[in-house]
Amino acid sequence: MKDLTQSAIDRQNILNNTEAVEKIQNLIGLVGLLYDGEYLFTSKMVADFFDVTTRTLTNILNENEEEVKHNGYQVIKGQKLKEFKTLFGPLLTSADDLSQKETDFPLSKQDTDNQSFKRLKNLAVFNFRAFLNIAMLLSESENAKRLRSKILDIVIDTLNQKIGGSTKYINQRDEEFLVAITREPIYRKEFTNALNLYLEMGNYKYAVYTDAIYQAIFKENAKEYKAILNLEEKDNPRDTMYAEVLKLIASFEVGIADEMQEKSEQLNRKLTPSELNVLIMKFSAKRQWIPQIEDACTKMASRDYGLRNVIHKRLENYIGALSKEDYSRFLGDKSKSLIDRVIENPELLEVFKRLKDR
Repeated sequence: MKDLTQSAIDRQNILNNTEAVEKIQNLIGLVGLLYDGEYLFTSKMVADFFDVTTRTLTNILNENEEEVKHNGYQVIKGQKLKEFKTLFGPLLTSADDLSQKETDFPLSKQDTDNQSFKRLKNLAVFNFRAFLNIAMLLSESENAKRLRSKILDIVIDTLNQKIGGSTKYINQRDEEFLVAITREPIYRKEFTNALNLYLEMGNYKYAVYTDAIYQAIFKENAKEYKAILNLEEKDNPRDTMYAEVLKLIASFEVGIADEMQEKSEQLNRKLTPSELNVLIMKFSAKRQWIPQIEDACTKMASRDYGLRNVIHKRLENYIGALSKEDYSRFLGDKSKSLIDRVIENPELLEVFKRLKDR
């Protein structure tokens, strides 16, 4: 089980999963102060829930301020604070000002007096995402530990409900996948034709140079990729790849095919494998590919980590948190299984048959 207290990426992956966050909020049933369309929680409310002192909370914030602010923590001042006091004054105490010197509980009677809120000059508030963020950072709180366990269970359940327990083809839930996979055979044919016409090598050249393109883009050959995703021998790796990766592979295939033809015509003969190796190396090293390769590697590494719970070791430095848009893309309302898209669009049946028969 993942240790959320140690991994900022794992924490952010959960907090960006809007559907899971909503389910967690419904499960907890925690009601805060309804302000501007969302429930907010004061520092005392958060500290009370996790049974820690506000000093502990302050330490957590000091160590992780940028992360928690990104997820909805804020300090209210000025006119907004006046409005907040008007709405919720009697529910606030001086313990909600994290800038005060004495922040350990228990509070004095003066601090807990209903009029103590008038002395507040800064008010720390957390929305529910920031509240969960704190739960994932408090390593010494038993309440936080129990909540983290529930969070992980809900995230797993949410994923299973959407995809039926298997993440092998979660990439196909993206509507862009259909566009990419429909065009894939066309570009693939150009590449294999070029290998046939312009390379002096046996039939194993098709697998060798498919691997060469995979290596150039995401640093793995087909066998390594299948092992990482635990695919079966009969599985086609491209059926499990994200649309952006497929599009970049297609760009490499047609580009290399063109350059093979040009080089072969210059030499007035077929290329040798060593000549093609040099051609691919030079083609891959062109600066125009840098942003696209980095984008493809980031998406593959991050999505496979966040959605499939696997790590591409050679792409480990590319792993980042998934965005809300990515969760919506693969698990949200717009995401659908391939068969559901075929039911809605019968013209896609041939594409579905081709994928099914691979």
